[in-house]
Amino acid sequence: MKTTNQIKVLMIDDDELIARSTSEYFTILGVKTAYVTSYDAALEFLEKQEVSLLLLDINLGDKSGFDLCRKVRENYDMPIFFISARTSDDDILIALNIGGDDYIKKPYTLNVLLAKVKAVLDRYEKARKAARNGMENGGGESNGNPAGGRICIRDDLYLDTATHKLTNHGKQEELRAMEYKLLLYLLENAGRVITRDELFDNVWEDVNTCDGTITVHIRHIREKIESDPKVPKIIKTVYGVGYMVETPQDMADS
Repeated sequence: MKTTNQIKVLMIDDDELIARSTSEYFTILGVKTAYVTSYDAALEFLEKQEVSLLLLDINLGDKSGFDLCRKVRENYDMPIFFISARTSDDDILIALNIGGDDYIKKPYTLNVLLAKVKAVLDRYEKARKAARNGMENGGGESNGNPAGGRICIRDDLYLDTATHKLTNHGKQEELRAMEYKLLLYLLENAGRVITRDELFDNVWEDVNTCDGTITVHIRHIREKIESDPKVPKIIKTVYGVGYMVETPQDMADS
């Protein structure tokens, strides 16, 4: 049986000094954080404790954070931030493709990392509260108003802002934390071109994010909302600039 003692973040890093100092800093500033230093200890911890977010290193002694991420994704739905000194594009793309929501390069600044973690935790908590309120009030729909719970993307495809899920022909599909934030931003700015720099500033809030990170997340979203992801009709690429989501009326006319 799992216990709950308000631990929000689990840091998994084989460098105990980094793990302990980060954990202590987060806890002192109001985000209760625990740490472990191995693959096996992480799985054991997750079996016993409720955790809202993982900070995960790639190198875990004789095992890999990539393997741990895949294992965690089999049973848990929570944001996973990779934190690593490895900076190659290949490592970043692997991390994002296997289920990571973000990739932070070491050395990192503790206050910046904490701000990113708090922002994601706050969004998840608001989504849980909205979902509970929606269930208590019998649900509802808003003709595309985000405050009402659902944004219409096209016929029979909606983004639910209460649960952070897609509803496609009556079936719900999960979105990862950054996929939801990115899709919501594009939908809220439908009808105009959104540059990559604007996405870095307003979605990731991190100018050091690489272009490959956005590309992978856009591809994952397209796989969930497009009839043919290779020929996207909803999220259009504006080559050399960024992306654009057409308004529902434009999509109907095209």
